[in-house]
Amino acid sequence: MLKRACDVALSGLGLVASAPLWALVAIAVKLEDRGPVFFRQERVGLGGCPFIALKFRSMRPDAEAGVGAVQAVERDPRVTRVGRFMRATAMDELPQLWNIFRGDMSFVGPRALRPGEIDTKSGGVLERLEDVPGFATRIMVRPGLTGIAQVYAPRDLPRRQKFRYDRLYVERRSSWLDARLILLSFWISVLGTWEVRGRKY
Repeated sequence: MLKRACDVALSGLGLVASAPLWALVAIAVKLEDRGPVFFRQERVGLGGCPFIALKFRSMRPDAEAGVGAVQAVERDPRVTRVGRFMRATAMDELPQLWNIFRGDMSFVGPRALRPGEIDTKSGGVLERLEDVPGFATRIMVRPGLTGIAQVYAPRDLPRRQKFRYDRLYVERRSSWLDARLILLSFWISVLGTWEVRGRKY
């Protein structure tokens, strides 16, 4: 209950304080290619319930045309110029403050995944993320804007291994851990190193 109260208070404050920034980002996104400002995507939330996550669009409007839901790679040509800056600073995630305020997400928790996502096991075998050990544990808590995996795991680490970080968070979650991860995430945003493939800070 305390965690949820903090989420509501901080996200509400963040929505009000960042309103001018939303306007600037919206103008920049619109000026680049005249496409939509926001990107909406279904994600898996608490208990496996789906919700619509809201982000500023950082890729071309036709980014998934012909290829489907493919995760961004280093120097991905689908990412716009404005998008590169937003992704490096996590500014594209600002609209998820609304998801936190609504209760779909928390500030800290496992990353929200898309329903039906797949990962590649050794040998090139495809596997649904729902079948990876640890999936059931990670949906016991609300997905987060940031978390242990987001801060500490190498960006290109397979999802199966990132789930270990998520399980660690579920097992050891505390107010102190949440505060530490939020502060580290803020610092990474200031440095603009969210897209770095190695250590982020």
